[in-house]
Amino acid sequence: MSVRRLLAAAVVTLSAGLVSASPAAAHSSGRPVAADAYAFGIGRLGASTGALIGLAGVVVAWLALSRPAGRLGTATGTLGAVTAVTAGVVATVLGVVVAATADGGLGTGNGLGGAYVAMLVGVAATVLGGLALRRCRRAG
Repeated sequence: MSVRRLLAAAVVTLSAGLVSASPAAAHSSGRPVAADAYAFGIGRLGASTGALIGLAGVVVAWLALSRPAGRLGTATGTLGAVTAVTAGVVATVLGVVVAATADGGLGTGNGLGGAYVAMLVGVAATVLGGLALRRCRRAG
């Protein structure tokens, strides 16, 4: 999957999520309420976006490490490694923000479980991207 397609998919996901989440964000009450099974609120959107960005970072880092002569590989430059590290940091930050602002525990529909997944996948993408970056610098 090319970086352009990945970025286009992320933009479409964000814009569609923001449009569909605005009615859910208009409801405010004093105590946290569990979201419906099919409601897609801001917490779920942020956690899902972070997890998908982190997963993309893991895939790019894996390609950079496993195919050094490829387009994203370490022999042709640092594109894959820097992309993976950036995606990992963004995913981790999104996961931390969603986890810090969640109004309930796991299973309430506020995205806390997805935030934990986004943090784990983001850290994995950052570590793998760092390994690819180190390999690239050592080869150059």
